[in-house]
Amino acid sequence: MASPTKWLRANAQHYLLRDAQARVARAHGVAPPPIRGSLFWSRIFVPVYRLLPWSLRRTVMTAMPGSHRKQWPRPTRPEGPAV
Repeated sequence: MASPTKWLRANAQHYLLRDAQARVARAHGVAPPPIRGSLFWSRIFVPVYRLLPWSLRRTVMTAMPGSHRKQWPRPTRPEGPAV
């Protein structure tokens, strides 16, 4: 069984991708794919997520363990001569 954060990330990615596909389809005059699945994710999560400013989205993503890409640690300054 997947951890709750992995489940949340997978669902969020799935429904955000479907929303993006539907927006692109509408922009090109093509019928968007039908909405199937959870109404919470399609009708509540996606619109609310799109309204959030990027700084808040980033804060939420970095606060959730395992749901974001890790940052490289800052390099340390070498001490002494490099021989």
